[in-house]
Amino acid sequence: MNASSLDSIPHRQGLGDTGSPAASGRHADAVRPPAGYWRLALPMAGKDGAILIDRRALVANLGLIVALLILGGLSLCLGSVTLAPLETTRALLGQGDAMNAFLVQELRLPRLAAGIATGAAFALSGCLMQTLARNRLATPGIIGIDNGATAFAVASVVGLGMSLAPPPLALAGAATATALTFGLAGGVGTRGYRFIVAGIGVGAVFGAVTQLMLARVDIDTANAAYPWTVGSLNARDPASLWALGAALVIGLAISRCIAQALNVLRFSDSVAAGLGIRVRHCRRGALMLSVGLTALAVAVAGPVGMVALIGPELARHVSSPRGVPLMGSALAGALVMVSADLAGRLMLAPLEIPVGIVTAVIGGPLLLWILLRPSRRIC
Repeated sequence: MNASSLDSIPHRQGLGDTGSPAASGRHADAVRPPAGYWRLALPMAGKDGAILIDRRALVANLGLIVALLILGGLSLCLGSVTLAPLETTRALLGQGDAMNAFLVQELRLPRLAAGIATGAAFALSGCLMQTLARNRLATPGIIGIDNGATAFAVASVVGLGMSLAPPPLALAGAATATALTFGLAGGVGTRGYRFIVAGIGVGAVFGAVTQLMLARVDIDTANAAYPWTVGSLNARDPASLWALGAALVIGLAISRCIAQALNVLRFSDSVAAGLGIRVRHCRRGALMLSVGLTALAVAVAGPVGMVALIGPELARHVSSPRGVPLMGSALAGALVMVSADLAGRLMLAPLEIPVGIVTAVIGGPLLLWILLRPSRRIC
């Protein structure tokens, strides 16, 4: 369900209204939901209350969940060794052949979990960033956050005097790239093309630093760090995956709390401030959330490009136009990541194509389509 599709609507009857047919008619009109919504009555502190559910957003999110479940099942069944659905189910339960159980539980299931978590994190970050900038191109990958996190993570892998693990260094790199982009934007904040151009420049610098580090180490170390430069879901660190999962749950909860403010931020700051939105605090919180989710996702899978662009774009097309599709973006991003990983495993099997390359091939034409297509609305 779209995070912005719920709104509390308390209502109350007068003391003399209960016995009057006319009053009953007025009461029915008062609680009639707007077009496109379902009204769900709920008791609220002893009084009548209701929430409004956006029908299109609910149906879209349920459809994305069903598609994700189907693709998840295919991801567990298909690969270099193909398993029947019944065999896969038995392997998930620890029954049947021991080799099948190892294949599903130790190899494919963690990979599927990493794909869902990283895809949702990248897409949710992209939706938040696009909303703040009011521009569909303002994703963490395009404005340099991905490259900053990657550079610091690769530095820890190649051993440049840094003893920290990749996740905290990826977070430091993402924060550094964000700070540099803000500084070079010269007070524009997250608005306008100047912010995007500054981010592209910062990302290019961090990308060059990453390549320089890889060029100055031995071939074995460079091969170990290579997955961080293209994005891969193979053999991911369980601790990093758990950290990302926890951060994603917290991020979705925070996004739900600020969903109404984000809806208003799609308009000008003066309009948002006039409606009582604390613009600066909302922007700062959403930006910190976007940076944190991106850094942790990069720490798990590397800089998987275009998911932060494709996920929100897909969610906007299938969801309701009335709000920011935060939950829809997370579901769509997970769907894109899992499908791209499955395609990379099957297209040239037994040779595996990293998921970052697959998403780049898909996202390139989509980026051109977004640039050439007139924009109807921003996330």
